Amino acid sequence: MRDHPHEGAAAPDRHGSADGAAGGAPRSGGSGAEIPEVWHGTATNRMQWLLAVVGAACLALGVALAVESTWTSGLAPLVMSVVGCVAAGLLVLFGTLAFVHVAVRVDDDCLEVRCGHMGVPRRRIPLDTVVGADVDPRVTPRHWGGWGYRWRPEQGTAVVVRRGEGMVLRLGDGRTFTVTVDDAEGAVRCVRERLRLRRPTSTA
Repeated sequence: MRDHPHEGAAAPDRHGSADGAAGGAPRSGGSGAEIPEVWHGTATNRMQWLLAVVGAACLALGVALAVESTWTSGLAPLVMSVVGCVAAGLLVLFGTLAFVHVAVRVDDDCLEVRCGHMGVPRRRIPLDTVVGADVDPRVTPRHWGGWGYRWRPEQGTAVVVRRGEGMVLRLGDGRTFTVTVDDAEGAVRCVRERLRLRRPTSTA
């Protein structure tokens, strides 16, 4: 689903008026495609809330063991059980809540990715370090070894919160950065236009 359908690709002017007259209106590149001052996109995986419930259950079990147990016999196994349940619950909760949602922002200077509703972890990529952008229509956790913030030496770095379309940035050091985001085509178009405007002599 697209949380910002008006961003990315430009909508046609239904009334035939000049958009440039409005304050903060999108700028038009030489290709005729309009790009917004700031592009926003998101991606959400609601299925990961189920994993968050599992994490909360593990955490609750650890607390229940600590509170309701008599602690009179088998102290070491009980401590290990409590610590194990609490640690597993916290890890699952953080791992799912941090990557149940991703927000992508593209402006004149950089692309910024914020994970989770608290925006952590966060990745900021200056456009000066980007040499190209492409759409990957089928990003899957299987290709990256799981959900979340991933790294593979032969592929680069990725933020994967769901299956489906994503944007792939090609960086100047030869690495790539992939992020799953709705309207990946609009994001790629925006990045390409900004790169063209920043380096006009690099295009024919």
